[in-house]
Amino acid sequence: MTLRTAVAALVLLPHARGALAAQAEPPADPVGGVDFQAYDADGRPASLAEIVTAGLGADVLLVGEEHDDSIGHWYEAELFERVADDAVRPVVLSMEMFERDVQYVLDEYLGGLISEEHFLSSARPWDEYRTRYRPLVEAAKERGLPIVAANAPRRYVNRVTREGPASLQALSERALAYLPPLPYPGPSEQYRAQWDSLMAESMHAPDSLSEERSYSVSPNAMQAQALWDASMGHAIAAALMARLDALVVHFAGSFHVAGGTGIPERIADYRPGSRVVTVVIARADDVGAWSHDRHGGLGDFVVLTRRQRPPS
Repeated sequence: MTLRTAVAALVLLPHARGALAAQAEPPADPVGGVDFQAYDADGRPASLAEIVTAGLGADVLLVGEEHDDSIGHWYEAELFERVADDAVRPVVLSMEMFERDVQYVLDEYLGGLISEEHFLSSARPWDEYRTRYRPLVEAAKERGLPIVAANAPRRYVNRVTREGPASLQALSERALAYLPPLPYPGPSEQYRAQWDSLMAESMHAPDSLSEERSYSVSPNAMQAQALWDASMGHAIAAALMARLDALVVHFAGSFHVAGGTGIPERIADYRPGSRVVTVVIARADDVGAWSHDRHGGLGDFVVLTRRQRPPS
């Protein structure tokens, strides 16, 4: 989850496989040019097929996105559909974009028990659901694949922001069922360093990001972020233990995945020995300009997508 989306949380585009197959390139940008380029961890150009192959050999394929990146969302849909179609074992889609207390609503929609209209009115989908996340949900639904609502309910994350992790102990047994076991793991030293760097950047952001600045100075903000990580890591581990031969493909904000901290750390806590492949999608002015300083260490694969200019 990016910082802007973290703040917002604390506070009909059909995209079937056939449509993607007929569309050789991502949605056109008026500026033109190459839209994306994938790299391996050493900065060598990588194909989508290579990423699919690596993911198929793992227990978990973690994909970290920038939530408002339209090219990145196109790439995610293509990646997921290829993995789902090429896998010879069960595939489970897991998403940060749904909270754990709406799992039954998601299951009802996947099972054809309720309409999409009622699904959307009850499942609290994220902004721009139809263009950003509907392609993933519909791809799973068409293939009969389960979807895990992996995120902690934001009302409880907000409670941590306001009162700290210990405040969760006052919740009811029913509420605690939507959270990872308490006390949940706190941030590692490497995670703290990444957080501090992110906060330092936000303090120098334009005035329009003043809300993010307020969030960043909360003494419990990092613990709230860590609750998201723990919730998603625990949900992924539970899906793996429920179906030992499954491949879980999880989509989340890049901060939860980048650098091997956050969700990867929590998967290691809840299901040691799990094979995890990480893909981090990041925007760049020049997708052909790999930078070891900026992109090295982000993930097993890094997909640079072209930063789109706002309409003039």
